[in-house]
Amino acid sequence: MTMDKKLTFNVGYGASEPLRDAEAFEMFWHCEGMKTAFEGKVVLNGEEYIVSKEDSYGYADKNWGRDFTSPWVWLASSDLTSKTTGEKLKDSAFVIGGGRPKVGPVAMENKLLGAMWYEGEPFEFNFSKVWTLTKTKFKCKETKHHVVWRVVQETPMSKMCTEIACKKDQMLFINYEAPDGSKRHDHLWNGGNGSGTIKLYRKHLRLNKDGAKPKWEWELVDEIAVAHAGCEYGEYNK
Repeated sequence: MTMDKKLTFNVGYGASEPLRDAEAFEMFWHCEGMKTAFEGKVVLNGEEYIVSKEDSYGYADKNWGRDFTSPWVWLASSDLTSKTTGEKLKDSAFVIGGGRPKVGPVAMENKLLGAMWYEGEPFEFNFSKVWTLTKTKFKCKETKHHVVWRVVQETPMSKMCTEIACKKDQMLFINYEAPDGSKRHDHLWNGGNGSGTIKLYRKHLRLNKDGAKPKWEWELVDEIAVAHAGCEYGEYNK
């Protein structure tokens, strides 16, 4: 199997060398391949499966540190289609990750890192870059048959509203063990067939012909259908 990492999300300051050396965060994250093209073959139980670059919709990242975050939230996909034009977005991908990062003993509630690369245009929602004034609201829940994620991330000039669901019978529980040997996540859902919708906005200054004061308004960049989304959700003792 070969991999070609097409698009990268560098979280920047939050994973910078001084903070890594100081082990400031309990858990670090770097997403080198928010869109990764895999090619090769997989043999399972004697059956050979061909993996092609065109429809692998791959992903590659790295987590490291002393312990995992709880809640754990992760969403990612490069199988995106514009609902506005009906066209495949071939140079696009999104990723969202985080939950409750800890800096030393201090927990930071409701903090997710997010990025959308939309046909060559970057949109970033990064709380570690405090000057961007990023705000995040999210809710994850389990229904009888699905796990559902709803995330709204916003800066003064851009906004991304994400809603993804994945069938439980297409998911599994990930068996992650912390570096100290403990296993605190015993109910961490993981899947690769999430689907849903992203609404992407940018702030637009509307000029009024009648002489009224110009007004900043949200302008829809695109409404995007998401398929083959990687997705995780879990909390300790839940």
